[in-house]
Amino acid sequence: MNKLTTCLWFDHQAEEAVGFYATVFNDVSIGETLRYGKDSPGKEGEVLTISFTLSGQEFIALNGGTIYQLSPATSFLVKCKDQDEIDRYWEALSTGGSEMECGWVTDRFGVTWQIVPEILFDLVNDKDAQKAYRATQAMLKMVKLDIAKLQKAYDGEN
Repeated sequence: MNKLTTCLWFDHQAEEAVGFYATVFNDVSIGETLRYGKDSPGKEGEVLTISFTLSGQEFIALNGGTIYQLSPATSFLVKCKDQDEIDRYWEALSTGGSEMECGWVTDRFGVTWQIVPEILFDLVNDKDAQKAYRATQAMLKMVKLDIAKLQKAYDGEN
């Protein structure tokens, strides 16, 4: 077990959310499910928590009720090797959710993801300040990130 595990707070959709993430991500493992007991604050037998792992990152999905809400202040960055991978994650995670600028999407459960190409970090951090600036400016104008357009901006090909 990792020293750190991310807990995602849901009203009552923890089981549905974990099932959904298992269809979106390739490297998923679902662990223990704990259910509310007889003398607990939830309905006896309903899911309290589900442990799961996405691409090596441990999570616990908690059905905690409406006390707290997820927000984009916490997001998960998904590094994609190519445009097909960006498109696949984007389509899956944005369905029923909301699209945001710069490759961010909030899924239908309220969890926010950054869907970015691995190459983005090289482009926007290039030692050539003009190339990095052009790539950054192109990114800031996008919702879903487009590798070809980022590369063209970086290369100075408008």
